[in-house]
Amino acid sequence: MNFTIKNVLIPTHDDYATVDVQVVDGKIGAISPDLNVIGTAVDGNNQLLLPGFVNAHTHSSEMWQRGIMSMLPLELWLGELYDFAPLDLEQVYLSALGTAVETLFSGGTSVVDHLVLIPGQELATIATAVRAYQEVGIRAFIAPLIQDEPLTAGIPAGNSLQNHEPYLRSTAATLEIIETAVQQFHRPEEGVSILVAPTGIQLCSDALFKGCIELSDRYNLCRHSHLLETKAQEKLAQEKYGCTAVEHLYRIGYLGDRTSLAHCVWLTDHDIKILAQTQSTIVHNPLSNLRLGSGIAPILKYIQAGVNVTFGCDGASSNDSQDLLEAIKIGSILHNITDSEYQNWITPRKSLEMASLGGATGLNIADQIGSLSVGKQADLVMYDLTNLSLLPRTDPIGLLVLGRPTNVVNNAWVNGKSIISNSQINTINLDKLKQELFNRSQWESKRQSPTVAQIETHYRQIMDI
Repeated sequence: MNFTIKNVLIPTHDDYATVDVQVVDGKIGAISPDLNVIGTAVDGNNQLLLPGFVNAHTHSSEMWQRGIMSMLPLELWLGELYDFAPLDLEQVYLSALGTAVETLFSGGTSVVDHLVLIPGQELATIATAVRAYQEVGIRAFIAPLIQDEPLTAGIPAGNSLQNHEPYLRSTAATLEIIETAVQQFHRPEEGVSILVAPTGIQLCSDALFKGCIELSDRYNLCRHSHLLETKAQEKLAQEKYGCTAVEHLYRIGYLGDRTSLAHCVWLTDHDIKILAQTQSTIVHNPLSNLRLGSGIAPILKYIQAGVNVTFGCDGASSNDSQDLLEAIKIGSILHNITDSEYQNWITPRKSLEMASLGGATGLNIADQIGSLSVGKQADLVMYDLTNLSLLPRTDPIGLLVLGRPTNVVNNAWVNGKSIISNSQINTINLDKLKQELFNRSQWESKRQSPTVAQIETHYRQIMDI
């Protein structure tokens, strides 16, 4: 894992420089012009080198439903997903492979997978995803998605009396599964980390949150959850707690510098102050927020308040892709219409910092990855500046973020290991993966979801539609 990239373009504070980059034992050893070659020489001419991005929130298994989910708001969309998304372990494996590959080819070297678990096969599900991510070589943060309340509990009751069936697994049993997963699979030094990841206040009891806090503290784990993705969740928090969801999570001790929170569309000014104070991270998922009609998170307000913000693709059935560059682009320029003060708008360079260092900060490893810094792990991506979508030669980062780059990743390394070279992934057989994804699926048309039919009338009444 020793190599030297010669004559590659890197961003400086406000410009670019052509340098050599030495990588020794998986770490960046030196960055300077005219360095001696250590290990293999890599030609960096007409290439842009950047730190790898973090796909900071996704659900890999949703790959099987992309392109077919109805145009519904989240609460109804989940009902349809529950009805039509049974999983087996082979699907878990293939979709994790696919998620990793798409993330890598859009500049990501790390992925946070809020992993849906097969009931009764929870540990096997996690083991299968671990195997897939290790085969590809991406840095994986597996956040097993857990809850202890049924789907119907995620919709505000309003003035009606709601009776919910018990969830299929007890809180204690769920926490036991996560602790076992940590003991078996949490190996950060091998590129796999386990996170505690209650899905959110809408489907989780305080007992589950508190159990996750205890596991997080005992094993030094990061925490990951959805938070206030929809207006319905804002209403639900007031019903459950008599305060905002952020205030409640703060009171029970869930927030902190190891906590990342996906979406955060419906925050109050006081909520924003709490997240800044606790050094919690917001993961912006602009595409799913638009697809599900959840709203536009006021990211510029969060940044100005000092909250760390990064980007995620979200699951491929609410996005319907895993193109991280697309999420970064939309997640940046979308806010030019929410704030007329253009001096606050997100520049392309700021976007890339949010996607790399911001993602690393949310996972509490900014001292290890996220920037081109000597001593950090060599999680690197090199982009081909002769690619048609990155021409003519203007501002390389501007073209990468604001354009429509396609097939621009020429090389990618994770922890110094070559994953992509000459625009080809070299750790797995991509043609075989595509054929297996094709064979395991079939063209489908829309189906009527019984769960959506069951809850739609109540949802429309509660949301005054």
